[in-house]
Amino acid sequence: MIWQISMVDDSKKNRSLILRIYWDGSETPSVETPLGDFFASADHQAYAQLSSLAVCVNPKRAFNCYWEMPFYKSCKITLESVHTENITVYYQVDYMLTQLPPDCAYFHAQFRRVNPLPYQEVYTILDNVQGKGQYVGTYMFWGVNNSGWWGEGEIKFYLDGDKEYPTICGTGTEDYFCGSYNFDIGGKYQEFCTPYAGLSKILRPDGLYNSQQRFSLYRWHICDPIYFDTDMKVTIQALGWRTGGRYLPLQDDISSVAFWYQDSICTTFPKLPDSDHLEII
Repeated sequence: MIWQISMVDDSKKNRSLILRIYWDGSETPSVETPLGDFFASADHQAYAQLSSLAVCVNPKRAFNCYWEMPFYKSCKITLESVHTENITVYYQVDYMLTQLPPDCAYFHAQFRRVNPLPYQEVYTILDNVQGKGQYVGTYMFWGVNNSGWWGEGEIKFYLDGDKEYPTICGTGTEDYFCGSYNFDIGGKYQEFCTPYAGLSKILRPDGLYNSQQRFSLYRWHICDPIYFDTDMKVTIQALGWRTGGRYLPLQDDISSVAFWYQDSICTTFPKLPDSDHLEII
């Protein structure tokens, strides 16, 4: 079976609903993430349209996803509310009955958040993945606690036994998300939305390079999946600039969802943060 899912959340509490998906009778979820983050829309303060191949968010806050999600015997989808008030959610799941080849991989999506990132540490998007598969996407919601540019960090993909040196090392955060030069047009960050990558939403107090700005970014590896045979780890640095052209290790509020397929069900998800540590203030 392959299915698509559409949801409209009237609560405007994107991190108060936890989406979990279980494949083929597993007691461990292969998808565990706040609803909004799964649809590349962590923040609930204002609607922002998102048009991509894997996910689209349409008026009025209609969440739609088109990831292929094959399974052989059974699928269970749950939505847990961690909010203190009643929440109304409308949803529709569409699926197709078909014959699957014997080597289909299971879809996974894993949420993480660190707030604040400890000084001089890298942010881990994904680790402890064992098996064979392919990495297909990253969503990040980045809250900046310093003024100035925040995206000099390199994303690194450690594949198949890599230790000190990754197989893939990026050139900067904005480059990984398919932008360039600070996403800057005329001294202001510029949103953009494409089939495979985008900066879909910016929360900015005054539109300039001031503290407490937040950025919603997605990158889908649909045409360029990252294959691994035995294991995978993904990290990204958080770097800005200090005086004298020196790097500034940032202590930002960073969260992410990693999307990947693998030939077995991953059982090494970290514990999901509680509602207080999920909340965006």
